[in-house]
Amino acid sequence: MKLDQFWLKVAGVGLAAGLIGGGATLGIAHGWQAWRENTSTQVPTGSNQSGSAKVKENAAPASTQATKAYAKVKDAVVSIITYESAGGGQTLDLFNQSSATKQDSLTEASEGSGVIYKKSGQAAYVVTNNHVVAGAKQIKVMLSNGKKVSASLVGKDATTDLAVLKINAANVTTVASFGNSSQLQDGQDVLAVGSPMGTKYANTVTKGIISATNRAVKASSNAVTTNVIQTDAAINSGNSGGPLVNMAGQVIGINSMKLSSDGSGTSVEGIGFSIPSNEVVTIINQLVKNGKIERPSLGVSALNLSRVEPTQRQSVLKLPTKVTTGVVVMETENGGTAAAAGLQQYDVVVAINDHKVANVGALKTQLYKAKVGDTVKISYYRDGQLRTTTAKLTN
Repeated sequence: MKLDQFWLKVAGVGLAAGLIGGGATLGIAHGWQAWRENTSTQVPTGSNQSGSAKVKENAAPASTQATKAYAKVKDAVVSIITYESAGGGQTLDLFNQSSATKQDSLTEASEGSGVIYKKSGQAAYVVTNNHVVAGAKQIKVMLSNGKKVSASLVGKDATTDLAVLKINAANVTTVASFGNSSQLQDGQDVLAVGSPMGTKYANTVTKGIISATNRAVKASSNAVTTNVIQTDAAINSGNSGGPLVNMAGQVIGINSMKLSSDGSGTSVEGIGFSIPSNEVVTIINQLVKNGKIERPSLGVSALNLSRVEPTQRQSVLKLPTKVTTGVVVMETENGGTAAAAGLQQYDVVVAINDHKVANVGALKTQLYKAKVGDTVKISYYRDGQLRTTTAKLTN
């Protein structure tokens, strides 16, 4: 009898009939299992023709709400390329023994994104981030078809991180429209479009949701607090200035920044921020009209109280020990708002219109809620006493 027949006979009859003892039963069972595993893992021989594959009709629809939304806006999305000076200056002409001026050359400095939002006559207008074009000596725009055109800066605003560029409209085929950002909801589907990592990946689209419609953030401790849209749509370096788009293909935000790590250095994913479209439209219309944004100013140079040594807070500023935050007036501008309101060097501003002012960023945030010409109430400490004054804001 062959071995495999023996296993089958013993497993199928012998054990069932109780012909073999307990120890023998365990050994035979293990042997049978090993034989089965060995034969089931052997590579079969013969022809490989049965391993061929076929492409079937795509069961998922190629056209979705997202693809239709992207199609509406994609040709309005552009890449922004900036150039800065590569150096130059005085050189010595060794042959004529005289100095000569070497003209500065330009080198590519950065790449970002933008979106064409208006076409008027021979001009087309592009909105992008201020930080994309800040300090640029020359700006070029690469259209969705890959053609590069020169751009001029219409205006920029560092506070909102927005800028407007103008290009020739001859090659512009599509302009984007803005949707109402006040009508957004958490969980709503959105697309982010732009050039992550530069023009090599131009016209990249990512999909996500709105994580929060009104998130208060600060780019730095002294920056103004701004309210932005939070999204988990992938936003990377180079996406700055590109649009956040709803499923109707409308621009509902301009992508501006992302959170890559928390205060302890822990890596963070899926937290990006966009400037709401309603804010964008307000700012770019002022930039087109005036080239800048007029905002109220106190006319002071100031310092965060947190940067002053605790001993000097009492010895120089004469503050009560309970006062640990505020803004120290270091100098007032002649004829400025603060000077007219009676503020002096070493006064410590702690509130504007009864809203606490902990640092320079908070001071700006409260001031920018008002307009030039408005009157505000200023609370401040001088010689240990809390005082108030009113100031008519100028720019």
